[in-house]
Amino acid sequence: MSDLNSCRNSEPLEPAIQRARLDKLSIFEVSESELETLERGSPDTLFLNLAIFSLSVAISFSIALGTTTINSDRVYIAFVCSTMIGYIAATTFSFLWYFSHKSVKSVVKQIRSRMPPEGVLTTTEVNDDA
Repeated sequence: MSDLNSCRNSEPLEPAIQRARLDKLSIFEVSESELETLERGSPDTLFLNLAIFSLSVAISFSIALGTTTINSDRVYIAFVCSTMIGYIAATTFSFLWYFSHKSVKSVVKQIRSRMPPEGVLTTTEVNDDA
């Protein structure tokens, strides 16, 4: 019984921690608006997927219209409307994708551009040396 109590009272084994040293660590300051832009993320993959889907639907309906004879006016109008909506949606989502995928990249580029080139002293480094 005493062996059980001593096992329960002893501290759990600590995990072994290994640390790999970094040669260089760069720290970037980020403004609140930049952080919000990055936090929102980029909807570009959703827009691109919707554009590809819409284009696929439009091409499928176009092929169906070109290769078959449709006797019913209602079915023909439905196919034509589906084709036109597909092409319009593909164009719209393509434009949205094109303009949205640049917004996050431009914010990241702006943040990275604040880092001075390698070997150039900043004002705080000059003041620290004095």
